Amino acid sequence: MKIYTKKGDKGSTQLIGGRRVAKSHLRIEAYGTIDELNSYVGLLRDLVTIKDKINFLLEIQDRLFTIGSLLANDGIEDPMNLPKISESDIFVLEKDIDKMNDVLPEMRNFVLPGGNIIVSNTHITRSICRRAERLVVQLPDETLQKAMIIKYLNRLSDYFFVLSRFLSKELNATEIIWKPRVN
Repeated sequence: MKIYTKKGDKGSTQLIGGRRVAKSHLRIEAYGTIDELNSYVGLLRDLVTIKDKINFLLEIQDRLFTIGSLLANDGIEDPMNLPKISESDIFVLEKDIDKMNDVLPEMRNFVLPGGNIIVSNTHITRSICRRAERLVVQLPDETLQKAMIIKYLNRLSDYFFVLSRFLSKELNATEIIWKPRVN
């Protein structure tokens, strides 16, 4: 099987279900951003050296592939019986967020992204996750599992924020407090 089909050479692509849409279509933008997010999670996985976090990031990548396939679906029907996102996926994120939060100092201020290359990449990943969430929110309500996907992405961006703080602590990186300059 060749990787190229040439069907998209004029700027359109096919959704699951057969309908062709412009590559600039909101649905394509949404699952393209999920793909970008998944790539950044892969980069983060390559940078992190904590074994349980590496495994957790692999699980997140699996869930992002699931979300991408759900968003590539043409409507509310599921002709391919795609895997789904469930409350248990969200619970797993919350459980790890709580576990990391238990060892972190209480947050009293906003922190500036940065302090270490790994921490910076975690913040970039969080930002892309937020963009993906904003795009999914704009999709039609009939989108397969839309509400669950939004909930997962919202929790996932929380996860990346707490992970950035956790990694800062583990790597002895300084969290720089944002001090608003009021003139």
